[in-house]
Amino acid sequence: MKTSYGYAAQSADAPLAPFHFDRRPVGADDVRIEIEFCGVCHSDLHMARNEWNMSRYPLVPGHEIVGRVTHAGANVSRFQIGQRVGVGVMVDSCGQCGQCREGEEQYCDAGFTATYNGEEKILGGTTFGGYANDIVVSQNFVVSVPEHLDAAAVAPLLCAGVTTWSPLKHWNVRPGQRVGVVGLGGLGHMAVKLATAMGAEVVLFTTSPHKGEDALRLGAKQVVISRDAEQMAAVANSLDLILNCVAAPHDLNPYLATLKSNGSLILVGIPDSPHAAPEITPMVFKRLSIAGTSIGSIRETQEMLDFCGEHGITADVEVISIDNIEQAFTRMSRGDVKYRFVIDMNSLRA
Repeated sequence: MKTSYGYAAQSADAPLAPFHFDRRPVGADDVRIEIEFCGVCHSDLHMARNEWNMSRYPLVPGHEIVGRVTHAGANVSRFQIGQRVGVGVMVDSCGQCGQCREGEEQYCDAGFTATYNGEEKILGGTTFGGYANDIVVSQNFVVSVPEHLDAAAVAPLLCAGVTTWSPLKHWNVRPGQRVGVVGLGGLGHMAVKLATAMGAEVVLFTTSPHKGEDALRLGAKQVVISRDAEQMAAVANSLDLILNCVAAPHDLNPYLATLKSNGSLILVGIPDSPHAAPEITPMVFKRLSIAGTSIGSIRETQEMLDFCGEHGITADVEVISIDNIEQAFTRMSRGDVKYRFVIDMNSLRA
């Protein structure tokens, strides 16, 4: 085993601090990755503070990982030493259930193994994430990162990117369609970029008028202030699909009214308490659907990265050093970031 080092929370009320721990040895199907950058997802804050009542300590967050392969096991054929790669939200699954056999590991019947706060099957104990100098992962849960893209700005694609790409692909977004995006945060800004690159006309819904200019810069064709009844009425019955990226409970009915017949409202944000039940009558008479979707498969993640490489798409990021993570958490909790913090892991080695 090799001693690794990173930053960990030791309890729900303790700040992240330096931490040494053991990674598993590199197995025949594994690669060891020296981490260059790790994105800061809002779930990292939730987990560090045990806000979902499932955290196990010590906890090393981080599931938006970009780095280079330093070691490869004897059976590794997909990656080479020195290659830039990425690791997202999951690092294993059962591999046997119908979902896994169909390449939908994120919906594994047994539950996928999370990159952090999951079950480490070889060493035992808990998986440790990307707020660290390195990580050991099966090649089957690693993806190739286009070399010409800014590595720091790629990191959030491993979560925010694929979480929005997956529903856009599953619901077959096409040129000429009108796609709504609710909320302009880490997820929403990627939804705007990706849907626009797919040829859709994007309508951004926001409660914050000051976000309008930025939404247009990112590719949206129209900005609608969702608290303005007149603006909402003006887009009634006009959208094919809506990605709702807001992770707080709110009224879904006004958004359902903006959908055409056969339209779908897709929930990608997870609120800490349930949304109120929507009105059924308009759903019945317009054959509307409300659905949810979770991250994306490894196959989808690679497709998304390849697409982003072809179209020059990355996240809008603010790069920080690891010793500023608590300040980043504080700012992120009040929405003070455009649109994702990313940790430069060279700061950990300094």
